[in-house]
Amino acid sequence: MNIKVYPHVVGQQQDIVLEDHDGYRASVRQLSDVLNETLPIDVAQLISAQKMQRLSEAFREQRAAGRESIDIGTVSLRDSLLLSSIPQIWGVGLNFVAHAQDLEATQPAFPGSYLRPYSCVIANGDAIKIPAQSQRVTAEAELGIVLGKDAKNVPAEYAFDYILGFTTVIDMTAEDAIRENLRYIPWSKGFDTFASIGPSLVLREGEQSKDLADIRITTYLNDEVVARNTASNMKHDPAKIVEYFSAGRTLPAGTVIATGTPGAAVIKPGDTVRAEVAGVGVLEHPVEAA
Repeated sequence: MNIKVYPHVVGQQQDIVLEDHDGYRASVRQLSDVLNETLPIDVAQLISAQKMQRLSEAFREQRAAGRESIDIGTVSLRDSLLLSSIPQIWGVGLNFVAHAQDLEATQPAFPGSYLRPYSCVIANGDAIKIPAQSQRVTAEAELGIVLGKDAKNVPAEYAFDYILGFTTVIDMTAEDAIRENLRYIPWSKGFDTFASIGPSLVLREGEQSKDLADIRITTYLNDEVVARNTASNMKHDPAKIVEYFSAGRTLPAGTVIATGTPGAAVIKPGDTVRAEVAGVGVLEHPVEAA
């Protein structure tokens, strides 16, 4: 899990950068020339066209051939929107026991789940807007799974064949609503600005659930740690999550599944919330009134 993919301006043109763990970089425009193929400068379109695997192979081939890394200067992914569209955004609720305790709820035998619209998604650095309809909004850091091809009825042992890579998610919830009744989960998560995904996609390189066990997921509020845990403490690991959500339904390529949070921060206007998934990415947002 080394190659990061993220939108960036290269040579005054919008582009997509592939970056290795040591900082070696190439762009999609550059790799398009190598492949002699016109490719979309859009991460979501590259995923839906199933071009990411070939791009990563071309990136490795270019590096092995000794071509120089491109110089793009200091990288800032603030105000960066990783995915221009997402066909489905699923989430797992109560996947860490500590968060279930926060909500005074019992972890269910099957993953708690929700489906949210893409209209919730904001770019990294954009403001989270607190709606007048809620008096208690929470923000949660999560590890996100990104599917690289359509998945239906996928057994856990084959789940990683469908996982393209991983990203960071901040999930917002009108928590007062679900404390009243858990059936209000779709309403509580559907407000504008209530999801942040990115700022980069880290491509899978043979990992299985056990290889993700030590990934640390942290929710910060105003630079203070609110909750931190590792993926090893999830009740349902990524492979089981893909099996569960793909059972009886098609999850299109580009689907994002948020795997649950170790704990949530109650947020209000004037706050800053940050999510860090070690080795994957950092998202940060100011909080304002709607």
